[in-house]
Amino acid sequence: MSYYFSKTLTLPFAEAVEHARTVITENGFGVLTEIDVSATLKKKIGAETRPYTILGACNPHMAYHALQAENKIGVMLPCNVIVQELESGDVEVSGVDPVASMQAVDNPSLGETAMKVQAMMKTIIESM
Repeated sequence: MSYYFSKTLTLPFAEAVEHARTVITENGFGVLTEIDVSATLKKKIGAETRPYTILGACNPHMAYHALQAENKIGVMLPCNVIVQELESGDVEVSGVDPVASMQAVDNPSLGETAMKVQAMMKTIIESM
């Protein structure tokens, strides 16, 4: 089982990040965090990397249900969406599969929420 969903775009990197933010928002999520991984690695260790950004996406209703079902589930939130430039110059957008990432948690009511979020994340990536 894969732990993510992906789609390749033919947009410039900065446009792809903006597009991802828009699609995430249009699908009932908000972007809580944004990490420019390539800039951080450059600053912290001097590493030169391809453009790579992590967007922390959260649907408040689903997060609430997950937290009600499992009070430590916050260690796995928010749902990350990455935007990375490939060697080809194309840009790949990938989103976490919450069902795969939460397999270690033995909680049936959390599983139901994860399945709902999985469908939402698939829609986000397919809509890119």
